[in-house]
Amino acid sequence: MSADVLSTEAFFWRIERRDGVTLGFTSHDRDLAHDGLRLRAAPGIRPAALRLTADITGDDAQMDGALTHDAISAGDLEAGRFDGAGVMVGTIDWQTGTTKELYYGTIGETEAVVDGFAAQLRSVKAALDYDPVPRTSPGCRARFCAPGCNLSPSRFTHDLPVTAIEHQANAVTFSGIAPADFLFGELRWLEGAAVGLRHSIIGEDGGDLVLDGPIPAGVEPGTRALLREGCDRTIATCASRFGNVLNFRGEPFLPGNDLVAGYPSRS
Repeated sequence: MSADVLSTEAFFWRIERRDGVTLGFTSHDRDLAHDGLRLRAAPGIRPAALRLTADITGDDAQMDGALTHDAISAGDLEAGRFDGAGVMVGTIDWQTGTTKELYYGTIGETEAVVDGFAAQLRSVKAALDYDPVPRTSPGCRARFCAPGCNLSPSRFTHDLPVTAIEHQANAVTFSGIAPADFLFGELRWLEGAAVGLRHSIIGEDGGDLVLDGPIPAGVEPGTRALLREGCDRTIATCASRFGNVLNFRGEPFLPGNDLVAGYPSRS
């Protein structure tokens, strides 16, 4: 490749967050456009590492960038808005607009550094590390209301305003629900400063739902949230609460390791 071609190419990043926001960035010194998306030159992101392989081993990548109030802020990183976001990395010719896609993956760990951030990227090849062969387990292996479980998610999803918030306990209160039904479920904020952010419900305390992380700033009583009920994945709950034993994806009645490893005895 000639020096003239190299001098007209820049890196670009397309980031698709789980809350529906799509952002574009480029290493060029001015804004560009690709596929209807504005690629911002400021704050700009630079590739700290990018290793591509032709085999099934995972590709390594990392990106570094600056923090700004309107694109990537410390508050958004802390709130988890970029966790698990889809990332596409490529090169773009800033004269012709020709692009070449190099890398697909998701954002893994992010950390704040001096005047900016650093993010590790997980290649789509990471999916090859997943073992598709199911293992026996006493609990159900299916995700609640997902394929395998086959229950309708609309039956167990509720659009409700939060009535009380306890920030120190990471707990929220909703009226008209049975809190125990939402243990191991999830919450997604539908409006306000935290719109699109998700939490797992990890506990129930005196009628309050305990979340897996801090409640985002700007969430006030009256903020609407989408609540999904949860399941403890036991055969008893599947039978008594949901009547869904036919779809139970587990083996609750297999003998345990103690019985298999035990010695025979005379009766």
